[in-house]
Amino acid sequence: MFNSPNTSIWLAAFASLAAVVNSIGIFTIFKYKAWAEKAKTYFMCFAAGILISVPLILILPKALEKSFYAGFFALIGFLFMFFSNELISKRTKQKSLAFGIVAVEGIGIHSFIDGIIYAVTFQSSILIGVLAATGMIIHEFAEGVITYLVLRKAGVKEKAAMFQGFLIASLTTPLGALVAYPIIRHLGELQVSFMLGFSAGVLLYVSASHLLPEATSHEKEHSQLTFLLGVGLALLIVLTKLL
Repeated sequence: MFNSPNTSIWLAAFASLAAVVNSIGIFTIFKYKAWAEKAKTYFMCFAAGILISVPLILILPKALEKSFYAGFFALIGFLFMFFSNELISKRTKQKSLAFGIVAVEGIGIHSFIDGIIYAVTFQSSILIGVLAATGMIIHEFAEGVITYLVLRKAGVKEKAAMFQGFLIASLTTPLGALVAYPIIRHLGELQVSFMLGFSAGVLLYVSASHLLPEATSHEKEHSQLTFLLGVGLALLIVLTKLL
């Protein structure tokens, strides 16, 4: 399964699935607000468990095998996300429509980068791509919920918020993958190792500095167990492959 040569098929399938799950999040908060708000925390904790584990036990070690300097690119990826988040956070202190526009802009950029990360990880190996994409897809549900709520806070009407959320948060991930893959597939091993390192830094930031703090700020019963289940799933898949 994980050694399939049809990398582009796997990439297209998971990027499309990310858009579908994101859309389900938007539709669910539109139709079943109370349930979606409750489930969001568990999705974020489970996704954080996977996205913390995969860069540390698989992506970064594989990148460092190819080049020592991949670690520097991991730091660059982390810092890129940190300062991007700081910039967006400062701008979102504005009220109403201004808040919504800038917040959604940040979500759109983030989703597009998700697509690029899919392309980088699948180009490295199907195993890395599947593991990284699994964690990212799980958090897409929560991202869809958040996107819809941000648009509603900005004063956008319900049906318009659902449609705009689909365009901004759902379609941008497969678009990022579609744009990046034709370029990445022609890069050499050294360049791919740098991009893997960058992706590891981005994933570590998203999990440790974005998903977990957001989830723990709305901590619910068994949310920590859900996080450990995410860690356990990543470990199980990796160890199964290595043994």
